[in-house]
Amino acid sequence: QQDPQFTQYMFNMLALNPAYAGSAERVSIKALSRHQWVGFDGAPTTQTITIHSPVWHESLAIGGTLMRDSHGPVTQYTFMADVAYRIFMGDAKLAFGLQGGLNLLQGEYGTLNPLDPGDQVFQQGVNSKADPQFGFGVMYYSDRGYIGLSAPKLLNTDFFETDSLAFVMEPGQKPHYLLSGGYVFDLGVYHKFKPTFLVKAVEGAPVSFDLSANFLLYEKFWLGAMYRHTDAVGLLAQYHITNDLSVGYAYDYPLSTLRNYSGGSHEIMIGFEFGNQVKGVRSPRYF
Repeated sequence: QQDPQFTQYMFNMLALNPAYAGSAERVSIKALSRHQWVGFDGAPTTQTITIHSPVWHESLAIGGTLMRDSHGPVTQYTFMADVAYRIFMGDAKLAFGLQGGLNLLQGEYGTLNPLDPGDQVFQQGVNSKADPQFGFGVMYYSDRGYIGLSAPKLLNTDFFETDSLAFVMEPGQKPHYLLSGGYVFDLGVYHKFKPTFLVKAVEGAPVSFDLSANFLLYEKFWLGAMYRHTDAVGLLAQYHITNDLSVGYAYDYPLSTLRNYSGGSHEIMIGFEFGNQVKGVRSPRYF
């Protein structure tokens, strides 16, 4: 895992797939903060803000993603602009998305305590490297379901220039390929069931996947559970305070031996939507 992971991915899809831009059919803003493996010094933390909206007769949509991902002495900042072209297919849409921007990586190796106090690699202060980055995505979605494929970072870049720090961060950024999908089923007049999945693949690591089952009660309250293959189980909840404002929380419990040392992982998310709603589009959205 080089890219951040999210338990509430099904409510924060623009961070994974640029083709999701415009799907809310008005301006949508999401802010999420993830604190992974609480209890470890230098444990991963991730903050992200996304915004997107349809434009120009709604066939075109634009968006943007700001992300900060930190673990130990390494912090990555990602700044991405998203654009999606949407083909209307009856009640569904087929969207193609592109994103481009900048990835800034900083390594504060001088703050570490090396085994050899004289190691030159760890005597340096903050080392920074900025690289252009782009990604793609395709998504087919309707009011009830979606399936999408994306690669948020396609460029294979070195984390640092070839100097004394190069070997510390080998082999550099690799593309991560994501397959996601979900569907909403009616369980009655006031209850709905939404299973979702996310498959993650990257060269040099086993394929991983997330499965979740979410229930919507009275069009207001989402309550669900998740399973991340060989890694964690968790609970998540989201409440629509109004049709425009929502808040969410998720908790992961490790399945590996990390459970003996970590208090688990926490995520908090806030969503806000505004602008005129397109006629026939339901609110709040199911995904």
